[in-house]
Amino acid sequence: MRAEATSDMWWKNAVIYCVDVASFLDSNGDGVGDLDGLTRKIDYLAGLGVTCLWLLPIYPSPERDYGYDVSDYYGVRDEFGSAGDFVELVRTAGERGVRVIADLVVNHTSAEHPWFQAARRGDPRFRDYYVWSEEKPQDIHSGVIFPGKQEGIWSYDRTAKAWYMHRFYDFQPDLNINNSQVRDEIEKVIAYWIEVGLSGFRVDAVPFIIEEVAGEHPAVKDPHDYLRQLADYMSRRRGDAAFLAEANEPLDKIAAFFGERGNQMDMLFNFVANQAMYLSFVRHSAEPLVNALGAMPEIPSRSQWAYFVKNHDEESLDKLTDAEREEVFAAFAPRKGMRLYERGIRRRLPSMLDGDRRRMELAYSLLFSFPGTPVLFYGEEIGMAENLALPDRLAVRSPMQWTGEEGAGFSTADPKNWPRGAMADGPFGYRAVNVEDQRHDAHSFLNWMERLIRTRKEWPEFGFGEWRLLGTRNDAVLAHLCTWTGGAVLALHNFSAEAQRATVQLPEEATGGRWRRIFATQELGDRDPARDRPDHHLSLELPPYGYAWFGCREGVS
Repeated sequence: MRAEATSDMWWKNAVIYCVDVASFLDSNGDGVGDLDGLTRKIDYLAGLGVTCLWLLPIYPSPERDYGYDVSDYYGVRDEFGSAGDFVELVRTAGERGVRVIADLVVNHTSAEHPWFQAARRGDPRFRDYYVWSEEKPQDIHSGVIFPGKQEGIWSYDRTAKAWYMHRFYDFQPDLNINNSQVRDEIEKVIAYWIEVGLSGFRVDAVPFIIEEVAGEHPAVKDPHDYLRQLADYMSRRRGDAAFLAEANEPLDKIAAFFGERGNQMDMLFNFVANQAMYLSFVRHSAEPLVNALGAMPEIPSRSQWAYFVKNHDEESLDKLTDAEREEVFAAFAPRKGMRLYERGIRRRLPSMLDGDRRRMELAYSLLFSFPGTPVLFYGEEIGMAENLALPDRLAVRSPMQWTGEEGAGFSTADPKNWPRGAMADGPFGYRAVNVEDQRHDAHSFLNWMERLIRTRKEWPEFGFGEWRLLGTRNDAVLAHLCTWTGGAVLALHNFSAEAQRATVQLPEEATGGRWRRIFATQELGDRDPARDRPDHHLSLELPPYGYAWFGCREGVS
């Protein structure tokens, strides 16, 4: 790929920052974050190096599933502000070089959505917007998404005198994608938000959107055709818009969501690598992550993996074996209250690692050197932890910690009246972990993260290049290489609590310039073992949990 072509595919080397508006900044003192508050912090995000802002659902909603139960696709929740506030956010972000994407939740609606209310009353237009069965389905308890919280995937509606399907909670009835009118409605939703400035969408629950359901007129013979239709429609409305898809599927199915020519979803979250990374941390060995990365299917040149350390939900471990999951639970979620849905952990990474700065840096060095697009969840840049006093998934969505003063700089309202509480005390409370203090500390995690992001953006080889794993002669150390248009970057990471020596073969295809260290753990000091290596071998000792990046470009010394 030519360097000149990369601006057309901004998503391949973006720095994505996920925000829960309700928890970011309250501008009007009601205890709930809002769009105006977020707009005030755009300069902070731009200074950090963020290039794409991802908004969790902002639509009107009964808020029974954190906004994923949508009751109006064309509005903004009253607590967050108005449509005008949204436009001002997008305009301000665009001026600072930050794109905005938002959640697209079209597998289901809220049961309070006017469509469902009309459907259950028998309105002939809306009845077929949802999936109904006159008889009790046989598979009522199969495929439950939220074990322990959800009884089944079909519920009986007394008004409709029929059963309706819901892959998620019973207050989230599934839309019937087989209905052409539903597909038209989804396209209108996409068109509306693209028109007011979005650069794309994070698409929720993609596998369930295309799940084949009962109906005499199926939408398409191949369910993936529908994703191709969606991508084609969005590209006609805005050529540079992108889809980031949530599709937590096995490796033998996941690549299909990109499409053979990258003509479905532009980006997919890499859940397999994420879960393997946690297992590598627990075992102090690179082997699980090496195996996971080595098993990744080849993807189209325009497509991209999206990597993350912690997302906005529980840390799912569903792709690990039962024994592996128990290993991670024992290390990172030893108490039952730290777990969720029998498969996940409702904690953030810093608390899992007991605040060990070395391991925190290792995790985010991995994230930003992975061959894909890094995704941050708000607060990760300062090492925020969770608030386990909040229920279920809300534990990781506590208010952003801006200052060490009363209210954490999040809101002027009495913290007792906040819907989501912040922790004041303890090693991760806002008095100890906040943006203001870290801004004034040259050695803070925030300032380290800014340097990390800046370095990543200076070396787009990580996002655009061809990549491969390298042998290190040491199972504790992961080494991978990315090459692109005459340049190359090499990253090494030591998962062990002991110092480890690693030896790698430097690539012959990138020897026109001089190799140099571009980012590394502080313990390495000023030593740069990559300089002037005529034998093209690099051997270095990495300190415990140490990391180092090296770069080389033709004609650059």
